[in-house]
Amino acid sequence: MSRGRFKTGTFKVGTFETAGFELRYRRRRLARGRATLVWGAVLLSALAVSAWMSDVSPAALLAGLPRAGQYFAKLVPNLQWRHLVDGPQTEGSFAYWFYRIDVWLRLLLQTSQMAALATLLGAALALPLCFPASANLAPNYATYFVFRRLLELFRSVPDLVYALILVWAFGVGPLAGILAIMLHTVGALGKLFAEVVENADMRPWDGVCATGGTWAQAVRYAILPQVAPNFLSYVLLRFEINVRGATVIGFVGAGGIGQELYAVISFNYYQEISAIVVLIILTVSLIDLLSERLRSRAMGEAAP
Repeated sequence: MSRGRFKTGTFKVGTFETAGFELRYRRRRLARGRATLVWGAVLLSALAVSAWMSDVSPAALLAGLPRAGQYFAKLVPNLQWRHLVDGPQTEGSFAYWFYRIDVWLRLLLQTSQMAALATLLGAALALPLCFPASANLAPNYATYFVFRRLLELFRSVPDLVYALILVWAFGVGPLAGILAIMLHTVGALGKLFAEVVENADMRPWDGVCATGGTWAQAVRYAILPQVAPNFLSYVLLRFEINVRGATVIGFVGAGGIGQELYAVISFNYYQEISAIVVLIILTVSLIDLLSERLRSRAMGEAAP
């Protein structure tokens, strides 16, 4: 008899607990739904205000889309099947479409070399700046604050603005583009490096410091081996971004294929525009694939 009352009492307690859990769950779900509606309304309002201040409207989009379609239609080359493999003098062939491919490939190589040099220089400068800009390694808050703001200063100015200033200072050519990309890369990579360092395991750091190691020695032997694979991954990713950036800053006279692309766009040479764009896409895709393989190999070798 007592055993039956024990079972009945347990069942009732369980029922009350289940009912209380369901009630709390419903209340929390209702509160979450209300919060979603409120924040969704705030987001839509912000988007509406942004569109109004930016003069973006459905009417403007509808008016511009046909013109954009007409422009892209002009970029399509007039290739003819029976002349595809003919010489550069025959209209409708690939050779006629890419009749200046020797010049364009040289400029593409120059663009990629600009991006590579700027990325390496930017990474070399970002490396010593990222450690005092990390909250877990900075000797004090003042050091952390100063170096964080310094990295923000580098990356707050777009590389295109840097290029405009440096073209005026150093003249038209690749040097201005390299320096512009490098300055922006310092801030971008410095922030990414610092965030990687802040997630590092601090036990090796404590061990080096406990044996009398200096701050620099602890960074070298306790932190750098942990974060090096991630640093390499971010450098390769930044190189991909900088290849595209080097193309854009060529528009302001900073050298590379971008300068050639700006010239043919200015004169409405539609065939040349499409040929250069195709070459840029192929080059960037190839670099992306190679960088992805290098990142995967680096991260794979670093894994235990």
